Amino acid sequence: MSMDAVRLVEVGARDGLQNEARCLPVDTRVALVERLADCGLRTIEAGAFVSPRWVPQMAGSDEVLRRVGQRPGVTYTALVPNLQGLDMALAAGCREVAVFAAASEAFSQKNINCSIAQSLARFEPVLAKALEQGVAVRGYVSCVLGCPFTGAVPVAQVVAVTQALYAMGCYEISLGDTIGTGTPEATHRLIEACAGSVPVTALAGHFHDTYGMAVANVQAAWQAGVRVFDSSVSGLGGCPYSPGATGNVATEELVYLFEGQGVATGVDLAKLIEVGVFIDSQLQRSGESRVAKALRARIR
Repeated sequence: MSMDAVRLVEVGARDGLQNEARCLPVDTRVALVERLADCGLRTIEAGAFVSPRWVPQMAGSDEVLRRVGQRPGVTYTALVPNLQGLDMALAAGCREVAVFAAASEAFSQKNINCSIAQSLARFEPVLAKALEQGVAVRGYVSCVLGCPFTGAVPVAQVVAVTQALYAMGCYEISLGDTIGTGTPEATHRLIEACAGSVPVTALAGHFHDTYGMAVANVQAAWQAGVRVFDSSVSGLGGCPYSPGATGNVATEELVYLFEGQGVATGVDLAKLIEVGVFIDSQLQRSGESRVAKALRARIR
């Protein structure tokens, strides 16, 4: 990827929807994924192979993956917590999966009921089988800039988990500010520290907008060398451990940010805004991104 281009990983159909109270039918989720691809997004999280008992919003992810099929130049990914989830993803034709760890011991125990070390050990056979099958694996690290239970998270802990996932075979590690408490300076320091152990080209940023810092943190990570960012159409989602959190940074805002600086995203912003209107209506939600609201006001 050119250094004057950015790759946006659209997580609205997975990380976004799974944190919205309303469960959408498979038909609507398929329509969302296909419309996102029509906008020019080339990496789209389409589902998660997790227990529908705990995450009912992701039930039927196998059907979503099968129905969207394959589109040239587009990668549809899915989250897998273990070997069983990987097998389901493979059966659905998924060619890229993601695993998730935490940089905070307290968050790891609360979120996936095991220690960081145990979670990493659980991923070893997942990585081995996925790579054997020619399936790429992406890693997520949550709570990189703060934990809802313990507050500050040592940078060294984030680096250690990031390094472990990379050594295990994750081609890319997404660093997640799960509760949205990060600042640009802290973000820059974190990226520099992680880039001392893994190539900066293997790092991605995943920022939440709880304190209105997401776009600023993206810019700081960009300046530190990161060229891949997760985002969610219309800012879908949130964090169940952070009441009042406004969720993932909106894809519309990152397209506006980068295109305004001459950095190519490959995404049609007008089409993307319409996708946001579509999914907000399906969720009966009034959650347009600030960019979408501002541009609509100008058009009127």
